[in-house]
Formats: sequence, C-alpha cells, structure tokens
Amino acid sequence: MPNAPKRMPAPMRDLAFVAFLFAFIGIGFRKPFLFILCFCYIDIVAPQRLSYFLINSIPVSLIVFGLAIAGWLVADDKKDTRWSGRQTLLVMLLIYCWVTTIYADFPVEAADKWSWVWKALIWAIFLPLTLRTKLRIEALALMLLLSAAAIAIAGGIKTAAGGGGYGTLQLLLSENYGLYEGSTMSCVAISIIPLILWYRRHGTIFPPDWMVSAFCFALVFACALLPVGTQARTGLICLVVLALLSLRAVKHRFLYIAGAGLLAVAAIPFLPQSYTDRMETIRGYKSDQSASTRVAVWAWTWDYAKDNPMGGGFNAFLQNRVRVEKEASRPDEVASVYEEESRAYHSSYFEMLGEQGYPGTAMWLLLHFAGLMQMERIRRRYLKTRRGEEQWIAPLATALQHGHIVYLVGSLFVAIAFQPFIYMMLALEIGLTTYCRRREKEAGWRPLTSRSMVAA
Repeated sequence: MPNAPKRMPAPMRDLAFVAFLFAFIGIGFRKPFLFILCFCYIDIVAPQRLSYFLINSIPVSLIVFGLAIAGWLVADDKKDTRWSGRQTLLVMLLIYCWVTTIYADFPVEAADKWSWVWKALIWAIFLPLTLRTKLRIEALALMLLLSAAAIAIAGGIKTAAGGGGYGTLQLLLSENYGLYEGSTMSCVAISIIPLILWYRRHGTIFPPDWMVSAFCFALVFACALLPVGTQARTGLICLVVLALLSLRAVKHRFLYIAGAGLLAVAAIPFLPQSYTDRMETIRGYKSDQSASTRVAVWAWTWDYAKDNPMGGGFNAFLQNRVRVEKEASRPDEVASVYEEESRAYHSSYFEMLGEQGYPGTAMWLLLHFAGLMQMERIRRRYLKTRRGEEQWIAPLATALQHGHIVYLVGSLFVAIAFQPFIYMMLALEIGLTTYCRRREKEAGWRPLTSRSMVAA
C-alpha cells in the first residue's frame, strides 16, 4: 500500500517488547500483585506473538503465570481472602473438562485446546483470591481495559482510515488468535464499553479529568467502530443489545433514544456498502451460506448430544458432516444444496453442548447466570448508598452485568465459551462479590442509605 504507515523494524520492536516486559516483571518482584496484572496483559495482548525472534521462543506466558501464583503464595496477605460458590463451579468445570479431554473423540486435537483452557480456568479460580481491596479491583479493571484498548484502538484507526472488511481487518496480529479474531474482538469490544464509562467516572488510579475522559470516549468510539471494521454481524447485535441495556442507567431516556436514533441515521451514509450488504443478511439466514451452515451445524450438534450426553471432548465438531440448503438471495441466483465437513460450532452454547455434554453445559450456564444474579444483588444493595467510599460499587456491578449480558448474547453466534478475557471478567465479578461480602460481615456495618438514616 503506497500510503501505509512505516512499521518499526522487527529487531527494534522486539527490543521494545523485551524492555517493557522485563521492567514489568522486575517491578513485580517488589510488588507481587503486578505479576498478576502482567500476566493479564500477556494473555490478552500476546506480545510474544508480535515478536519475531527475541521472546517468541520463550514461554513468557507460562513463566509469568507461575510467578504470579508463587508471588501470591509467598508474599501476599491472605488473612481476609474469601472463597465463593462460583469458584467451586469453576473447579468442577475444570475437572469435568479434564475428564472429557481424556476420553475425547479426537484426543490429539482435544489436548491442544486443553493446553490453554486449563490455564484460563485456573486463572479465573485464582484471580479473585487476590482482589482484597478496592485498589486491586480497580487495577485489574484498568489492566483489562488497557490491554483490550491496544487491540481496539489499532482496529478503530484502521477502520476510520478506510480499512476493514469481513475477515480482512488486520489488528495487531494477522492470525485468528485470542482476541485477534474479528467476531470475538467485536463482541468483547462492545462488552467492555460499560466498564470504560465506569472508569471515566469512578477511576482513581488515573483521576477523572478531561484527559481521562477524552481517552475513554475515544476508546468507546474505537470499540464501536470495530463491528464496522470487522463487518461481524455479531458486533452489530451486541451494540444493539448494549444500547437497550443502557436505557436502565440513563436519566433522560427519551433524549437518549432520540440521540441514539439520530446518531444511527447520521452514520448510515458513511458506512461502506460491503458492511450494509453483510448486515442485511441478518434478516434471512437461509439465503446466506455462512448463516445457513451454522444452523445446520447447530442441528447436528443437538442430535450428537442426544447420542453423547456427556460430550465428545474438545474439538468434537471435527466429525460433523452437514447438508446445507441455500436459498437464492437475488433473482439471478438459484437455490443450491451442498455438504460441509468439520465446521466449527460458531456458538458458545453449542460448543459446550457438543464438547462437554449436558453436565458441562449446565455448569457453564449456572456459572454465568449466577454471576448476573450476584451483580444484580450488589447493584440493588448499593444503588442508594450515601457513603462516599461506596459510590463506585453499584455502577461497577451494573457495568459488569451489562458487559456480561452482551457477552452471553454474542456467544450465541461465536464459539468463545472458554475465551480467557471473559474469564478474567468473571473473576472481576467474583472479586467484587467477595469484597462486598467482607464489608458486609464487618461488625455493625450496613450500607448507608436514605432509609437507614431515617430509621436511625
């Protein structure tokens, strides 16, 4: 491309990554909690995959993973550490996935997926144990946002500059790894928007000023652009769901609806024709090859689960063979019938059903719906608190709940049941829950609301 920006030479970029990681890890030996933040950054951004030679051959992720757990075991204060029921569910899911991996239909392929799933689950179990204070909860939220921002901003800039297209928008990596897959990143980007807006008002590590507000709004804009750049239909659906959820939190709903409507109408002329054409396929899946194939795979998975109620282990979809009927979408087209083999689930729900069967799916669903209920309990309990030091709790619970719902909706169309970023969000929810329970157990403590003041 003649106008493409010049990239940093590979050796210099490697040196920059190495210097940053070594500085991060070095500070961690003085403050072990920074090991935890460092691993979150590495697991999300995958800087070792951006490197060409210096750190690409080193198991950086596993090393920092071990340092984080060892640092907590050796140096961290554990006197007020609490365990939650959802951590027990995660342990049960971990063990169940291990068993299905042993007896998987495709042992080699299942072991490959298990090699990173176990780490994501253990991290989600471990992480809440470290979130003892408000500062740590905020620090983790900030690290998740900044790590995702590194990917979202790159994608937003490329989209604004006219790049993108379905399967063509290159983020920081050219491979579909982690958050670097278009539909996955679109779903995650929309799900973190409530958390970004929470930090703009309640963050203290970087106190809310005009620079923080400007960065947060720019990041929200970049996240909202990603569904356009990736042309992922999942992102558009997630954006609509978030807009509806936001009605609960805004004070002037009519103005919000009117403003959102005007913004949507104003944006339509600036959208590329390829994007609008792809979004129109949402209305009729039978005329779209990708959508009709997904429906056929889901039907196959449903039948497979009936015969294999305990699941087939990771990557069980490799054995599917489906017959797809595609209707004509234009007058000059004709209906067609074709067969597909080894097609991915393209849905977290069917991913769980096919791989982990009914028990694994039940545990996974209970894990998520329990989280939604916990966030709702905290939101209602702290919504009217008058204590200044508690003003951040209800908005954070609301932000996490809304992001969680967006993820669950997006998961209908993307196979991200074990996406590590989502499990870090779950860990943040659990950490907030255990933090509030510790406070509620303190002698004589109650949320200070207007009602309690009158009673006193």
